Amino acid sequence: MMLRSALSAVLAAALLIGLPAAATTMLKIDLTGLSQTADVVVHGTVRRTESRWSSDRRRIVTDVEIEVTETLKGQAGSTVLITQPGGRVDGIGQIVHGMATFATGEEVVVFLDHHGPRAFHVTGMAQGKYQVRRSEDSRSVMAVPESTGDALLLDPTTRQPTGSGQKALTLDELKAAIRTALQQSEQEKRQ
Repeated sequence: MMLRSALSAVLAAALLIGLPAAATTMLKIDLTGLSQTADVVVHGTVRRTESRWSSDRRRIVTDVEIEVTETLKGQAGSTVLITQPGGRVDGIGQIVHGMATFATGEEVVVFLDHHGPRAFHVTGMAQGKYQVRRSEDSRSVMAVPESTGDALLLDPTTRQPTGSGQKALTLDELKAAIRTALQQSEQEKRQ
């Protein structure tokens, strides 16, 4: 009996090793959903990123300050501060799969949820960030969605695994899609 239990445990462990691991599971949010659910949407440039220990010193968080070029939804000052889990401090790192990543100097469009009076979180984690990429001659300006990496996306209706479905758009197309989604939301509220 004991041999059978041990054999079952080894077999179960062997089966689990063969399964793909996804540390983060989240519901897929399309561009309309991001636009309508975010408290604030801004276009801007990352001015600084700084990782630090949380106040209880149990986890690492990263602060991202973005200088706002244009506010597309909500009210934002000249800068917004995003605080999110993960980062690296004194050679110790914590990774949260599915989080948006930011680099100083990077131009972005981000969908944000209030997290306290002065701080924000990215709506839908990495799904709520588009990187703005300009061609060398500045004729082409694309908004490229952030990869969700190893995170497992689930269809919000079926709860089955799905792909991102987000695609690169021109910056003007992205802004127009956001405005259209917000207009639809306003029309629905009036009805």
